[in-house]
Amino acid sequence: MSTPWTPQFEEALRAHLPLLPADQDLAAHARLATLGLDSLATVQLLVGLEDALDVLIPDELLTPENFATPAALWTAVGGLLAPQP
Repeated sequence: MSTPWTPQFEEALRAHLPLLPADQDLAAHARLATLGLDSLATVQLLVGLEDALDVLIPDELLTPENFATPAALWTAVGGLLAPQP
């Protein structure tokens, strides 16, 4: 199954989802809170995504809606990536 996001995004995200088994696919519309993402993990995830994707996530993207699902989060941060040649 292909995903709409980069492997770096998924790796950074999975590192903060303790309730997602390693052998389970990360569903685009899975609720991140249900997979174990809490407020502290959200801050750690933010830093991890900035490092993994080499982006700076602006404050206006730091909303509960953007951190609700992998798809919502990718929509928010994926647009910050430099276009690939």
